Amino acid sequence: MLRFIRLYCKGAAHCTPQQAAAAHLFAHAVTLQPPMASACDRLRDLKAFDDTKAGVKGLIDAGITTVPAIFRHPPDTLARAHDEDRFAIPVIDLAGVTTAPSRRAELVAEVKAAAETVGFFQVVNHGVPGPVMSEMLAALRSFNEEPAEARRPYYSRDGQSRVRYHSNFDLFRSPAANWRDTLYLDMAPTGPSPGEIPAACRGIAVEFTREVQRLGGTLFELLSEAMGLNRGFLEQHEAGCLEGLSVVGHYYPASPQPHLTMGTSRHTDPSFLTVLLQDSIGGLQVLHRQRNDEQPVWVDVPAEPGAFTINVGDFLQLLSNDRFRSVEHRVLSKSVGPRVSVACFFRPHGAAAAASVCAPILVGDGAASPPRYRSVTVEELIVHYRDKALDGTSMLDHYRI
Repeated sequence: MLRFIRLYCKGAAHCTPQQAAAAHLFAHAVTLQPPMASACDRLRDLKAFDDTKAGVKGLIDAGITTVPAIFRHPPDTLARAHDEDRFAIPVIDLAGVTTAPSRRAELVAEVKAAAETVGFFQVVNHGVPGPVMSEMLAALRSFNEEPAEARRPYYSRDGQSRVRYHSNFDLFRSPAANWRDTLYLDMAPTGPSPGEIPAACRGIAVEFTREVQRLGGTLFELLSEAMGLNRGFLEQHEAGCLEGLSVVGHYYPASPQPHLTMGTSRHTDPSFLTVLLQDSIGGLQVLHRQRNDEQPVWVDVPAEPGAFTINVGDFLQLLSNDRFRSVEHRVLSKSVGPRVSVACFFRPHGAAAAASVCAPILVGDGAASPPRYRSVTVEELIVHYRDKALDGTSMLDHYRI
């Protein structure tokens, strides 16, 4: 292994810890294909990678040119076929949502149709200033491109910490690691102090959070009305739809072999609603079935300038008793990048999650339907999601009656 390290470090007598770990992983990528690697080999490689506390960006900085075995996904999960000509994600113009009653009725209908069929839609004219959006993306990119020594103090797998940075929350449980690093900022109901937030994000995170919370309030009103309820129903519901907000910044470095790995594996979201801001690189895909008798296909979600992408989360599918759909999606790994995105998850956390109860809403348009899920706390849902990792199955199956 020392020969690999010295060779990989381009002749240097000594390597930094990041370079040594990268060389170690590089050696296994070359000499061990995933089917041949033993569980012990894999665990050793995972630990070597995690111990650098530098993430995938650390591998890139070390000059890695081959995707290590721990990041290689089975070929059947990497199929990239999609059918963008047959279907496009709905784009909803929110202009007039608070000022034009006739337009509001149209918006409720548009949101209802998207939530019931696709589970995804994009919004424009949403009121969030363009500079706030671009500054948030730039701040996250700046943090991830600081030297590893500056990022390392934030590296943690403590889910109770309101600020944490790491690569792959399910690193030691998933079948294959994803090619991305993540900064978590649990901003509401009780956010971190300014000093806890990385300096690169400190000036914009609070303002961005405030704007997304305002947008979230508008969206939950429209979704309440789409369920035949008064517009404040979901905001006031005991599940706490608007009580918590986690701002999650993903950084996807360009991959030397994007056909071997994924940016994010197929999954649904552990949230009531997710508000996503993505840069121009793209890569997000949604699994969509046009008709029940057709095979689902992967559909690109374009990175529309100035738009947010909205998707129904698992918790809202449960509350709506399957009227709204939480749909599988994924992010492709690319040879260009980095790709930066900000996923804002509306969900309580901490003590609020333990007190927040999710159960099907059997009033309004759902009054005549029997419940399809048992009651469960948000805390239970989150724990189950983390335990099962991104395994390509729905967490809701565990709670279905």
